Amino acid sequence: MIVGHLDLDAFFAAVEELENPALRSRPLVVGGDPHGRGVVATANYEARRFGIQSAMSCAEALRRCPRVIFVQPRKTLYAEYSRAAWKAVREVVPTTERTGLDEGYLALGELAQDYMRARALAEAVRAAVRGTTGLSASLGVGSCKVVAKIASDRKKPGGLTVVPAGREADFLAPFPVRRLPGIGPRAESRLAAAGVETIGALALLNDAGLERLLPGRMGVVLRERARGVDRRPLEHGGERVSVSHEETFARDVEDRERLYAEVRRMAAGVAGHLAASAQRGRTVTTKVRYADFVIRSRSRTVETPLADAASIGELACTLLDRALADRPGALRLVGVGVSSLERNLQLSLLEHPTP
Repeated sequence: MIVGHLDLDAFFAAVEELENPALRSRPLVVGGDPHGRGVVATANYEARRFGIQSAMSCAEALRRCPRVIFVQPRKTLYAEYSRAAWKAVREVVPTTERTGLDEGYLALGELAQDYMRARALAEAVRAAVRGTTGLSASLGVGSCKVVAKIASDRKKPGGLTVVPAGREADFLAPFPVRRLPGIGPRAESRLAAAGVETIGALALLNDAGLERLLPGRMGVVLRERARGVDRRPLEHGGERVSVSHEETFARDVEDRERLYAEVRRMAAGVAGHLAASAQRGRTVTTKVRYADFVIRSRSRTVETPLADAASIGELACTLLDRALADRPGALRLVGVGVSSLERNLQLSLLEHPTP
């Protein structure tokens, strides 16, 4: 298998720069109110020179760069650019797995028999996106998803990194272990305490060390990924973009009943979007951000896909309880999302009735 990973560089900020070219040479943040409780969604590369990063408070971004420009997110506009970019991608590589507005995987192996041809295809994709939308894209090419994803971040912005088969482990080894998909802050802290700070060090753990630091099946999967082995296929039967809703509160909220009410309200909004697109999903996620900006998320995948507000809200509240049991405290933000989406068969039949 030869797979590519595409990442649209600083996507929200890049769209704003295309809409207003005067912003291109200025530090720019797409996010909330810097004088309130806003959070950075995306910073352009000029702003990143000042250490401004996604998920940072806008107030901190302003402190680091007093001349930074803030713009409110325009989700509808970003979705239009995303659709145009992915249409351009699929004209070059028909089979894709879109995992977000600005990123996803490409089945390069369906068209390229070797890595030289895969590189040429990736370059064609990058040119097609630029020519169609004006957006810059970074790409990684490898034998599996984890290698391609990490490779796409190697030469940002606008870079291309190809990791031929057999070089996966050597390529991954020097990167900080946090860069490995599936390693969160808690796992990173546990590994660092044991002196495991790079992906290569994780790859070298023996079974006993792995069970002690990352117990269970997921630990085995993460060690495999650290060695450049990722058995996940491309899921190109449908786009895996989640439907979600999150909000930052004006004041930190600790009252559990109010949090339940907010979660159920967001679940109703998510259910409305699912109904409008005739979709349902198997995975519900509740995301929380604490007063110190630490983010936690809890997810559960169910056998029967969900689409109604009551079921999504009930499960999301249960996941909220799990998050707060692991780390109690007042919350700055709460979000609810549904992923692993599929078409609602019944609605689809109504849309396309049999003659």
